[in-house]
Amino acid sequence: MAETNATETKVEPEKAKSSAFDCLAVTQVSVWPFKEGPNLGHMKGIAQIVLNDQMVIRGLRVMDGQNGLFVGYPNDPFYKGEDFRSLCNPITRQLKEHIENCVLEKFQAAVA
Repeated sequence: MAETNATETKVEPEKAKSSAFDCLAVTQVSVWPFKEGPNLGHMKGIAQIVLNDQMVIRGLRVMDGQNGLFVGYPNDPFYKGEDFRSLCNPITRQLKEHIENCVLEKFQAAVA
């Protein structure tokens, strides 16, 4: 009987990919811009977002890269590899752009 329930509750891959990010939306954005200083490097501020009024993601970084501002995601502080390992990040390009647009819009308003 458990197998029947598991089969009935599976999401078919084509249905999951049929919409961009209609189930996730940024409902709240908080940003804290840094004052310019010599030790801050490329990091211009930090942010947090709330998705669908149900989940918070803290530790987002507003970074100034070669192609302009972008949003960096929280990294695992205990990872011992050579590169960084994100704790969370959007999988789809549409969600990444949605989050980035919301955060950077709020950041630009805060520094203006």
